[in-house]
Amino acid sequence: MRTPHVEREATPVDVAGSGSNAKRSVGTIDVRLSLSRRSPETTLDDTDAGEHKHPHDEEKGNAKLQQEPTSEEGSEETIYVEFEQGDPRNPANFSYTRKWAMTIAVSFFSLIAASSSGAYALGFPSMTRELNASQFEATLGLSMWALALALVPLWSTSFSEEFGRQPIYIISGAGSVLMHLMVALAQNVQTVIIGRFFGGAFGSTAAAMVGGTIADIWAPSDRGLPMSVFAIMIMAGPGIGCVAAGSIEQNPHLEWRWIQWIHVIFYGTFLLTFPFIMRETRPGVLLKRKAERLRKKTGNTHYRARVEDQYPGLSTLIYVSCTRALYLLFTEPVVASFSLWAGFAWGILFVLVESIGPAFRSIHHFSTGEVGTVFASMIAGCIVGEVIQIYQERLYARYYPTKGPEARLFSACLAAILFPTGMFIYAWCTFPNVPWIGMAMGIFVIMTSLFILYVAVFTYLADCYGIFASSALAGQSLSRNLMGAIFPLFSQQMFDRLTYHWGNTLFACIATLMIPIPFVLYWKGPAIRARSKFASQVIHK
Repeated sequence: MRTPHVEREATPVDVAGSGSNAKRSVGTIDVRLSLSRRSPETTLDDTDAGEHKHPHDEEKGNAKLQQEPTSEEGSEETIYVEFEQGDPRNPANFSYTRKWAMTIAVSFFSLIAASSSGAYALGFPSMTRELNASQFEATLGLSMWALALALVPLWSTSFSEEFGRQPIYIISGAGSVLMHLMVALAQNVQTVIIGRFFGGAFGSTAAAMVGGTIADIWAPSDRGLPMSVFAIMIMAGPGIGCVAAGSIEQNPHLEWRWIQWIHVIFYGTFLLTFPFIMRETRPGVLLKRKAERLRKKTGNTHYRARVEDQYPGLSTLIYVSCTRALYLLFTEPVVASFSLWAGFAWGILFVLVESIGPAFRSIHHFSTGEVGTVFASMIAGCIVGEVIQIYQERLYARYYPTKGPEARLFSACLAAILFPTGMFIYAWCTFPNVPWIGMAMGIFVIMTSLFILYVAVFTYLADCYGIFASSALAGQSLSRNLMGAIFPLFSQQMFDRLTYHWGNTLFACIATLMIPIPFVLYWKGPAIRARSKFASQVIHK
């Protein structure tokens, strides 16, 4: 089989097409070559999965033209279309109001998708009764959502390289409306399971691409608050959805179908308002469109966007996106250890979403509406986690010059201790004679640690792997969501055998065994990264 080759810049640039002013040196690069066989300058991360980019210099300005020779003799010249200083069409130069409007819009999409992932579980009682389904069949719908989140972004986010972000958001929003409509009208549980998988597939855009959109429009120094808004939306979303779904499920005139109808309404609202708020944010796509218009208008085929020479093609991009993410997951100790930790934590999150209802109903005889209010402890945990993360950012600014990327791990070390602590609190309060607030406090501590862990994973891996950050993040995202799909399938059977007390104690003991992970990385991180073929190419001064 012939190995594909692509034309690339010899100087490092953003494959996404941010538009570089660097002089172009044409060379042939095999994107499948191992790192040991090509130079650091030509090794680029072609993936877009995960979408949380490592901070780098942002390009500013409007379209300008730059002539460069395309042959050794210089007989033909390519006229590159680029951005100049101050062009309002450059996403980096959007107004402050426009940036925040777009940030809130895409974060709202994340909130709806995250809400739908958890709210579904609150409708189990009426859904299983109406559709004559088992608890396990209903749980499959929860797992299918997480499975789609694990698999689909590995290839779907590559389409934004070709078509831009805006159409992907619109297609995802439309698909989400249709899939939730499919579930709301389902007459059997099989239809529900299929609808949930494809609903997760379309909703995966919310988790996979929003971070990249924020990186497109905000400079690294201004990105902290917008990213925090996104993180709160996606982490608090399941709690917000479950609080509302508890009241909907309790109403005999609404029940599980209206949990889906409410999400259809919210997705529809997003879909109708989004085109008026959102603009395309991929600089490379905008420059390519500009070059295409100039070629058509002038008849001069030498007008080009740099991304047209750098872009390896959609099929190659998907291939690299999938294979490199898996390669990093199984060969890089930093990615593997963080993925194991984050994956287990994400599995616990989905276990909580599934089991909180049965636990509080059986132990404290809560109604469905009262169960919904318990999920408010998840929201509170995310808020406290954000406060801790703000302090972590101050520590990072202070210690980065001496500690490097490991300055990201102060809060992660705290989360490593809080996570099993919350699990033990939750497990040892699962008795009728212990007030229900004890279990709620355990959930609160767990969610605080999960929020810190979620942010730490993205920021630390981005710092460690730089231009390979997208692949590293895609690998951990795959592990994280696969665990989220698998854990609910066995947890209820485990609780039936071991009780909530001992089942959650077992989870707490496993979480305790994982406490050393961030501490070892803080202590030995530089030495581990120095031996990595990927991380060693990222220089930290």
